[in-house]
Formats: sequence, C-alpha cells, structure tokens
Amino acid sequence: MATMKQVALRAGVSVSSVSHVLNQTRHVSPEVRARIETAMRELAYVPSAVARSLRHNVTRTLGIMLPNNSNPYFAELIRSIEDRCYSAGYNVVLCNSDDDPVKQSVYLRVLMEKRVDGLIVMSSGDSPDLPGLLARLKAPLVLVDRQWQSLDCDTVTTDHRMGAYLATRHLIELGHRRIVCISGPEHLAPSRLRITGWREALTEAGLADDTLILGDFTSQGGYEVTQRLLGAADRPQAIFACNDLMAIGALCAIHQAGLSVPRDISVVGFDDIELAAFTCPPLTTVAQPKQRIGEVATELLLERLRHDRTEPCKIALQPELRVRGSSAPPSTTSGA
Repeated sequence: MATMKQVALRAGVSVSSVSHVLNQTRHVSPEVRARIETAMRELAYVPSAVARSLRHNVTRTLGIMLPNNSNPYFAELIRSIEDRCYSAGYNVVLCNSDDDPVKQSVYLRVLMEKRVDGLIVMSSGDSPDLPGLLARLKAPLVLVDRQWQSLDCDTVTTDHRMGAYLATRHLIELGHRRIVCISGPEHLAPSRLRITGWREALTEAGLADDTLILGDFTSQGGYEVTQRLLGAADRPQAIFACNDLMAIGALCAIHQAGLSVPRDISVVGFDDIELAAFTCPPLTTVAQPKQRIGEVATELLLERLRHDRTEPCKIALQPELRVRGSSAPPSTTSGA
C-alpha cells in the first residue's frame, strides 16, 4: 500500500503539501494539487481513515447493534438504516448479539473502541446492566423498540400492543373464539406488549385468554408449538403468532397434519417480513413500518451528530394489519 511519502516523491512535492491537499488545511496551487492528485491515482493511494479520525475526532462511522441477524425482520430494518447512512456519507459497523446480553455488552465496548460517532441499538432483552453501560459510552444513541427512563437518548418504537390488538380483533370479527397466542420470550418487551394486546382484544370480546403458549420467535419454535396444539383434543380455531417466523412454522405444521389454512385454522403473524406475502397461503400479518423505523432512527442520530437538537425525542410509530389469505371465518368442519 502506497504511503503519503511515496505520493510526495512521485509528485515532486513535500509531504506537508500532500497533507494539505488531503485535509484541505492550507491553500495549494492548482498545478501542485493536480500533480499530487495524479500521483495518488497512479499509486492507488488510500488515505488512512484511522489517522484522519484521530486528527478530526470524527470517523464518519455509525455502530448498529442488533439482537438476531437470522431474523428477516432485522435484516430488512438494517437495510433501511444502511441506505440512509450511505446517503448521508456514513459507513456502518454491524454487531449481532445472538440475543445474548453478555455478548451484547462486549460488542458495545468494541464499537466504542472503534471510535464510532454514534449508535443505533436494538437490544437483547431487558438486561439490568444495559442502561448503565450505554450511559457510560458517552456517544449519541438511538434505541429502537426499547425505552429506559434513566437514559437521556432518542427512542423509536412501534405500538406492539396495538398491533396485537388489531390482529386478535380481526380474528374475533371473523367469528373465531378459540384463539391461541404463540408469544415470543417473556423477557423481551415487544413480546410482553403483544401478549397484552391479544389479551385486551379477548377481554373486550368476553373471551377467555388462557391459551397463551410461550415461543422463541423462530420458525422451528412455531412449528413445534403448533404440532402440540394440533394434537390436543380442543384444537384452536385460530393462531396469533407474535412474529412471522413462528407463523410460517405454524403454516408448515398445519399443512403436514393434512389440514388447510384458513379452512381448518386461521393464522395471523406479526412484522410483515417480505416472505409473508409469498407463503402458501399468503400470510395475514401486522406490518411494522420497517422502512420508516430505519429512516427515523438514522435521522434522529444524524440530528444529534449535527448538534441540531439536544433534547431527547421519543417517537412511536403505528402498525397496520395486512389481511391476506391465511385468515377467514371458521368453517363448519373446522371444529367450531
């Protein structure tokens, strides 16, 4: 790799002249600038980003912490964030915690050692140590789907409770009465809020809410839970899965059991990942505004970096129900 000294020798100028051209710290004549730029192209010279960040205390790099990169929801959300960062001239460093709070803490420290200018964090659960760790990082921060009163930072959330309420009310309005909820892990705040929304809709309709089964937000988990449900004497009329991956697992289990969706059982998911529209049948689901979440979270962080705002901003975005082919009124042969 070429060095600044080699560029200076090729251009026949001093190293300081090359430095002034790179950093725009002093006027350099057009003729000298042209020679330096020609030398850099010929030598394929790449300025050291590390050295420049040390001089200017800015790396033009943002750190992104996500809990599970195997979940398409996060992949689609990250795409939105990366697009906005790229258009603003920032690079992105991604870290995946695999839903492990310890790994999450380690990676957060690594990101700060890399001197990222700011952070967007989608945390793994409600670790009691996380607020203190984030506060000590001393970097502009946006939390996605998490809020802590002790943290003076921006947050972007979706109304998970309302989304689950809309999904459950949709099934109730279709005529379903035995509506099982396959939730995510209880230690995750979005999972708890979706359970709350499911219960609120059932209570409003005068229905029992004793059919909650804990899942793990994976397709395999949704598949295994649904297999157990289909083997029970009192088979459900409908399943509300608290994310699309579990709903897709449920569709697979129902098909393998020789049953039909939605003739025998209706299924509704949550997230509206791109695959949801291409399952068989297409999945009715609650759409999180992923594109908007990514854009808003990135813009809030950029505002902080530009010093446009100092007060924390709390934004809650609304989900929408997308009705497709996996939900319908119960048939007379479905055990209703």
